[in-house]
Amino acid sequence: MQHADVLTGYKKYISLTRPHTLTAGFVPVFVGTAAVLPFGNVNFLMFFLMLTATILIQSATNMFNEYYDFKRGLDSADSVGIAGAIVRNGITPRRVLTFALTFYFIAALIGLYIAYETSWWLLVIGGISMAVGYLYTGGPVPISWTPFGEIFSGIFMGPVIILITFYIHLQELHMFPFVLSLPIMITIGLLNMFNNIRDRVKDAQSGRRTFVILVGKDTATQVVNFLLILCFAFAIIMAFTNLWPSLFLLLPLLSFKLYKKTMQLLRDGDSPVELIPAMAAMGKFNTIYGLLLSIGVLLYGLFIH
Repeated sequence: MQHADVLTGYKKYISLTRPHTLTAGFVPVFVGTAAVLPFGNVNFLMFFLMLTATILIQSATNMFNEYYDFKRGLDSADSVGIAGAIVRNGITPRRVLTFALTFYFIAALIGLYIAYETSWWLLVIGGISMAVGYLYTGGPVPISWTPFGEIFSGIFMGPVIILITFYIHLQELHMFPFVLSLPIMITIGLLNMFNNIRDRVKDAQSGRRTFVILVGKDTATQVVNFLLILCFAFAIIMAFTNLWPSLFLLLPLLSFKLYKKTMQLLRDGDSPVELIPAMAAMGKFNTIYGLLLSIGVLLYGLFIH
């Protein structure tokens, strides 16, 4: 088995945030902010605060994952991927948990200010979202150990973040950002599914019952392919619908080549080491698709103004 590199200095702390997953934090904020332009003006302070809070929460969730995987004996010094800061890089479990709680505390303070400026209901929604982030790997029955991990991550990092982002700019909701959130919900959920495909053997041995373990890699790969094609179908339908017709919304189709590469890597890979490139490609796809969608919506908003 290929051993992961041992990190030292500041790099081991950066790795704790699992940077390749942070696309799930900033892409929804970009999409939600771009969706504001057809209806009003962007509040750049709110954009910055929301972006910071979501990245902090995503980073903390990754740290909780690191902490509880160690506590449950899932990580070892030869674990594949960026996990293993405790067993490989020498960061103590207590420090990892302290970092996670500190990030959550800072995000909560930011959320408190956003709620003060907009609506106190956001404290409830934000609190639930943070609880889900913790319970994803913490608690007696972690969400990540069930077949519903992809669904929870997709919903809370997709529609929930995008709608909150839209709301804090205009203090109103609209169907437009909700529709835009659907393909982002899919791509973020698939980020988790790729991780579960990579770790399916070890996860099964530990007692996890993820969707991938229940259906197997071949069926999971077919589901991934169908959902990614659905994202492209969404862009086409959006571009020609009577509600918000705009060829700018076809921009996500430019990520099609990356989709093909991602699927090829997923089909060819089997072992955890072989599937790392597929996971990296899925992270890039989520980023590129989300940014192209954001740019398309941005151009649409500028055009109708």
